[in-house]
Amino acid sequence: MVNPSLKAPEGPPSDVERIKKESNYLRGSLVESMLEPISAGIPDDDNRLMKFHGSYLQDDRDVRKERQKQKLEPAYQFMVRVRRPGGVATPDQWLVLDDLAQKYGNGTLKLSTRQAFQMHGIVKWNMKKTMQEINAALMDTIAACGDVNRNVMCNPNPYQSEIHGEVYQWANLLSDRLLPRTRAYHEIWLNDEKVAGSPEMEEVEPMYGPLYLPRKFKIGIAVPPSNDIDVFSQDIGLIAIVENNKLIGFNVAIGGGMGMTHGDKKTYPQLAKVIGFCTPDQIYDVAEKIITIQRDYGNRSERSNARFKYTVDRLGLETVKNELENRLGWSLDEAKPFHFDHNGDRYGWVEGIQGTWHLTLFVEGGRIADFGDYKLMTGLREIAKIHTGDFRLTANQNLVIANVSSDKKKEISELIEQYGLTDGKHYSALRRNSLSCVALPTCGLAMAEAERYLPVLLDKVEEIVEENGLHNDEITIRMTGCPNGCARHALGEIGFIGKSPGKYNMYLGAAFDGSRLSKIYRENIGEEEILSELRVLLSHYAKERNEGEHFGDFVIRMGIVKATTDGTNFHD
Repeated sequence: MVNPSLKAPEGPPSDVERIKKESNYLRGSLVESMLEPISAGIPDDDNRLMKFHGSYLQDDRDVRKERQKQKLEPAYQFMVRVRRPGGVATPDQWLVLDDLAQKYGNGTLKLSTRQAFQMHGIVKWNMKKTMQEINAALMDTIAACGDVNRNVMCNPNPYQSEIHGEVYQWANLLSDRLLPRTRAYHEIWLNDEKVAGSPEMEEVEPMYGPLYLPRKFKIGIAVPPSNDIDVFSQDIGLIAIVENNKLIGFNVAIGGGMGMTHGDKKTYPQLAKVIGFCTPDQIYDVAEKIITIQRDYGNRSERSNARFKYTVDRLGLETVKNELENRLGWSLDEAKPFHFDHNGDRYGWVEGIQGTWHLTLFVEGGRIADFGDYKLMTGLREIAKIHTGDFRLTANQNLVIANVSSDKKKEISELIEQYGLTDGKHYSALRRNSLSCVALPTCGLAMAEAERYLPVLLDKVEEIVEENGLHNDEITIRMTGCPNGCARHALGEIGFIGKSPGKYNMYLGAAFDGSRLSKIYRENIGEEEILSELRVLLSHYAKERNEGEHFGDFVIRMGIVKATTDGTNFHD
């Protein structure tokens, strides 16, 4: 029930609100648009709705100008995002996605920073076949994008303890129970027949309602001491509390988010704040009620201020907590103590529980492809053919070949060696802790390169790293092509946000464990200035750091930038 003392921001609804309202629960005219034979694209209204179905219409920006000269429409293609709670997929599912990428996509897979698979380059005429083959492999793309709860993240490392398996089950439950209830996805892509009268029934979306949420919503579960999913970047962050080797519940943090808009100080990254503790069986109720608060009081007029973090800031943290407890009918307990050590992955073979083994591979930029002599995609395909465990996508775009039986370990090790696959240990620790979004050429929002450029930049930064004896020193570095934050740039000890082609805003000072945001250091600089700045900074760090001091802590202690724990001073 809406609290009459609380109000959503005033103002006319954004155009996206109109599209959702008129969509008949996310149907729109998608069926007709996907059958239209003249254009490879679809109308903008339908493209907005496509996001709820797990896909974005994009075009190849590398050839955009040339096609304009030839008076051709853009090289339209779809990105399809496959939802995998906790990033877990079976070998058979891996092989299906590999096959789809070859048949219908651009021959690659992208491991996203939310533990989902992305396929790029799918043309309109192949979309329905792609969706149906994904469904036949017991996967889907529902709510992988759009103004709903997205893929629920959790720690992917099964070697830590049996607690991980339990946490994964809760992540899976949350992801499924928070899905939209409309049958539009099944009707459009899977040929399910409409249930007479169902689109008009309000109860078709008992939680979301006919307008869904004002913006996307993200949930992640962390298992201390690892903060690999960057729990404070989530709209709802759940922190597992373990006592006597038993999961007793979760601390609840709310209001995180990494996105912002250049030049708009009303927008900012922000860390989620812990408001209490609940038991495992209560997390669905807690998550649902928080989502309904955002549904009722989020900003539906200005999408740049529509994320839950702005709702929390506008209403006040205590007000939101009180509203949550009113809707629950009970109060959260006091938060329990916890501690994070890091937010990165641990590479190589690790012995797990019950006689299993797990191998974490470094996947630069999360891109699964064959790169010349480096046959990453082919090697993983051959491993999937014999693997009897599972694959786990990390939040840092890497891959865990998990639950390898002892009798399969030798065989998989031989394939790793045959195809030259790497656990990344011979790379610098800086590169192993790198993260980048897709950016150009497919993302329509990108202002600069990220995935294609960061490895090139790192080649040059590594020379500075080696000169200063920092090869094995872990420093997180992240790059995004725009300020939307898909690679969680604000939590990189060194962060870059694309400003224009070849130009980036440079940020410093985030905490290695993900508990402090970075702050702007230099604005609109290119490669020469980036390298010049890092040459000075890394030299000082090598000579003047305290024992065990991380780079982000060093730049704060030295006054190079000021500390920031929320978004209030993220900008100049």
